[in-house]
Amino acid sequence: MKKITYSLALAFACGALLAWAGNVIAADEPVKVAGAWEMTSEGRNGPMTQTLAIQQDGSTIKGTITGRRGEAPLEGTVAGNKVTFTVKRQTPNGDTMVMEYSATVDGDSMKGKVHSEQFGDRDFTAKRTK
Repeated sequence: MKKITYSLALAFACGALLAWAGNVIAADEPVKVAGAWEMTSEGRNGPMTQTLAIQQDGSTIKGTITGRRGEAPLEGTVAGNKVTFTVKRQTPNGDTMVMEYSATVDGDSMKGKVHSEQFGDRDFTAKRTK
């Protein structure tokens, strides 16, 4: 009887450990962000809408952002449901403006912050387009 109880307890412990390990591994798997997104943030003159076109290779992303300022490349990473990417644009006076985006992805929605030395921090949201 003790052997059966011990065997059942060991089997339960192994099963629980495997379930926990599976959740940890799945949590680290990068969420899929490839595709087209419509992004909205608050600009100096009101809401600003831009389009993201993202390609994804595992945890690495690249693509373009297009809006009032034209098109610029983006590069970044995805870890779990967190995405970060950087956009570098040339200003009219020839300086480089760097925008750093960080967001949490939930299905077809993204919510986060964008930071730049010129404009500080701003919130943004994005929805995947079909």
